[in-house]
Amino acid sequence: MNTRSRLTIALLSLFAIPAVAQAPTAQAARTLSTRTQYSLRPGDVIAIDYRFTPEFNQTVTVRPDGFVDLTLIGEAHVAGLTIAQVHDLVIDRVTTHLKDPEVNISLKEFEKPYLVVAGEVEHPGRFDFYEKTTALQAVLLAGGIKASGQQSDIYVFRRVDGNLAEVHHLNLKNVKHTNDLERDLVLQPGDMILVPRNKLENISRFVKILNLGIYFDPLTYALP
Repeated sequence: MNTRSRLTIALLSLFAIPAVAQAPTAQAARTLSTRTQYSLRPGDVIAIDYRFTPEFNQTVTVRPDGFVDLTLIGEAHVAGLTIAQVHDLVIDRVTTHLKDPEVNISLKEFEKPYLVVAGEVEHPGRFDFYEKTTALQAVLLAGGIKASGQQSDIYVFRRVDGNLAEVHHLNLKNVKHTNDLERDLVLQPGDMILVPRNKLENISRFVKILNLGIYFDPLTYALP
């Protein structure tokens, strides 16, 4: 092999190295672009900062009904939106009052997702909600059902707005596979699971949030 051939091979190797090294970076970028963004929930605190008109800056808490009261805009429903979506909403509505506004929206405080398991379980209480969880998994997380509990009459209370919670009635008796969605239920953050001693009579599909204290002790489970 002559000197020219060796030089050509060396140059090709030199320029090939960066291409290999950059591959993980491109993969990481794709991963970041598909990552699920945080959606606002009641109790979260957001700050709205206007670059050129700081007199309109404010920090607001998302109310239980999902709304916030914003300067220049009024009430806006932000629960379920990402910070980027709230930014777009504010820009869209405030342009009728300000010319070419520049707004920064930031999340100051947020409530960690949780679920509550109460009633006839070994360790009732409030538990952090980190990943996909079913009602049966939540009951097992609370130590399982006591002998005095009703396996065939388990209730999940799910908030639908600031006033009402929807009631899901489950029969988890003899359920062996947690992915059996016909009898189990995939939970959402804030769901409250009750394992009663006796079957609840005359419970409707929807109950008022204020009446949940009948089934859950607010001092023990820190009801929202």
